[in-house]
Amino acid sequence: MQKQQIHTPQSSTGLMRFYDVSASKIHVGPEAVVGFALVVVALELLLGVIG
Repeated sequence: MQKQQIHTPQSSTGLMRFYDVSASKIHVGPEAVVGFALVVVALELLLGVIG
């Protein structure tokens, strides 16, 4: 019995994988982004109450 061959586009076969290359040397995790956003929101609320 012959195996079924799967035909995929070239970008799916690993010939063109742009997401593996990172141009930036800075890597920030999602937790840090959410934490920074929460700090900014808290500061905005605090400044709105004070001023």
